[in-house]
Amino acid sequence: MLIYAIFAITLIALSIFYLFFYRQWRRERALQEPFPGQWRQLLTTQVPLYHRLSESLQRQLEQRVQLFLAEKTFYGCDGFDVDDRVRLTIAGHACLLILARDYTDFDDVRSILVYPDAYHVRDVENDGMVVSVSNQIRAGEASSRGQVVLAWAECEEGAVNPHGEHNVILHEFAHQLDYLDGTADGAPPLSGEQARQWKQTMTRAYEHLRHSLRHHQHSWLDPYGATEPAEFFAVLTEAFFQQPQHLSDEQPDVYRALCGFYRFDPLRDVSGDQAAPFEAHPKTYH
Repeated sequence: MLIYAIFAITLIALSIFYLFFYRQWRRERALQEPFPGQWRQLLTTQVPLYHRLSESLQRQLEQRVQLFLAEKTFYGCDGFDVDDRVRLTIAGHACLLILARDYTDFDDVRSILVYPDAYHVRDVENDGMVVSVSNQIRAGEASSRGQVVLAWAECEEGAVNPHGEHNVILHEFAHQLDYLDGTADGAPPLSGEQARQWKQTMTRAYEHLRHSLRHHQHSWLDPYGATEPAEFFAVLTEAFFQQPQHLSDEQPDVYRALCGFYRFDPLRDVSGDQAAPFEAHPKTYH
């Protein structure tokens, strides 16, 4: 009986450790490993914002990247070879979104599928009476099941053009943050006054964009953001990290709301000039 009691107590203790402490223990162990110099060089070349961060924020980004690469599984599709350059580019840009947020925001992200270029998707819609099938070409997509799909050619474009309008990595991982409350609706988890201000500010900005497009007015923001609130949030996230000065000038309330959510101000926390003209080239993201 004593042996069975000891066994039961041990089993319960191991279960408690696994459920409540194992993940944190595993992360602490991962961060004890030195950050490889080759990875640091890849961040410098592939994530241009990295070398413009303060030293403390650089180390913070490195830690998040280190955990991201330790925990997420990458799959190459259509014969694509996922090497360190691919992994560091994706992890570096993705972790910019949680640079000042909790790393746990990406706990539900499990796998990243990488195609060499834009890929074809067969989309089936059923409205209850009519089933429609369409073939789409996509640059990326995210799902509530913790899967992110990316086209490497589009990832590279964002990496080499840090002031451009589009960055598919930022876009799709913004969707993952949007999914934190269970649904991608353009309103990531917020509470109290911050949630009220977010809804008011973003609703007004979203309707303004839709109104401008309906009346054939030029918009500084990618028109794809007008398709639905979730895409509006993702497109704004691209602008926030890629063109913060322009976003701040055009829509200061939106910029402040994003600073509050990301707990980071690209105009204050990053050295150098971020401003560059927008040039609209719509992409197919989801």
